[in-house]
Amino acid sequence: QVQLVESGGGLVQAGGSLRLSCAASGSIVSINAMGWYRQAPGKQRELVAVIRSGGSTNFADSVKGRFTISRDNAQNTVYLQMNSLKPEDTAVYFCKADVLSVSRSRTDYWGKGTPVTVSS
Repeated sequence: QVQLVESGGGLVQAGGSLRLSCAASGSIVSINAMGWYRQAPGKQRELVAVIRSGGSTNFADSVKGRFTISRDNAQNTVYLQMNSLKPEDTAVYFCKADVLSVSRSRTDYWGKGTPVTVSS
C-alpha cells in the first residue's frame, strides 16, 4: 500500500505565500509524475502543476509565474511553493503520485487534501 500525506495549507492574505508538501510512503519502487491538483467549492478538480521524475514540469496557466513545483526523489516528497496568492486560489489542494509499487503495478495515488484559503 502507498499513502500520500499533504501538509502546509492554511489561511493567508492575498499577496502572501504558502508552501505545500506531500510525502509518499509505503511499498514504493519508484514514482514517475507527482502533481498538485485543486478543487474549489462547486468546481471540478483541476491540475495545478506536475513534475516528472526527470524534472520536467507543467503548470496551469492561472498559476504560471506565481507557483513553483519541486521534488525530493530520495524522500518521495513533492513541494508546491505558492507566491502572490489570490482569492481565486482558494481550494482544497490534493497531491497525486504515479507510483510503481513492489507488486510491479503502476497506480495513481491521491492524498486526502489540504485546504488553502486566501482572504482579500
